[in-house]
Amino acid sequence: MRVAVFTGSHAGPPSHAAAATTFARDLAAAGVGIVYGGGHVGMMGVVADAALAAGGEVIGVIPQHLVDDEVAHPGLPRLEVVPSMHERKAVMADLADAFVALPGAAGTLEELFEAWTWGMLGLHAKPTALLDVDGFWQPLLAQLRRMVDDGYLDVARLDAFGVVVDAVGLLSFIEGYEHPPRKWRTGPPPPAGDRSAG
Repeated sequence: MRVAVFTGSHAGPPSHAAAATTFARDLAAAGVGIVYGGGHVGMMGVVADAALAAGGEVIGVIPQHLVDDEVAHPGLPRLEVVPSMHERKAVMADLADAFVALPGAAGTLEELFEAWTWGMLGLHAKPTALLDVDGFWQPLLAQLRRMVDDGYLDVARLDAFGVVVDAVGLLSFIEGYEHPPRKWRTGPPPPAGDRSAG
């Protein structure tokens, strides 16, 4: 199994780096591979370095312009270089069996919500979750609950959105995950690896 990890290109506070290190190391110890954005900077680099040090599988996916900017991690055994940010997300989604967002900024949110939205639309049936470090995601969760309250988001979607605090919690969430029906259709969801519209 592989998990796509979305997280920041800045380091954040030391407690976030410590949590990311433990999280990545624990995934590696469980035999779970990591797919991530391919950089050596910030929280991305922390996750990659910790998993590699623990003997885990780490696959980076990075657009060419960031390779040109010397952001790519030089120590990855597998680095997929793609033409664009759009293709990066598609390749990460294809390689991963689940998605998790660690603390980050706008890019992390954009990747997270695209993956979650694809699931709502029936393009995949893969679990999506937040790693809530120091309550970082609580304001976002409050906004999502407001979306439910105001009728913009189906409560079943939010209930199926994972909120975990460690790797054990994430793996437990993935194991018990049941994908809600497609947003615009009835019937069973597509297979977990299928991103086609069906």
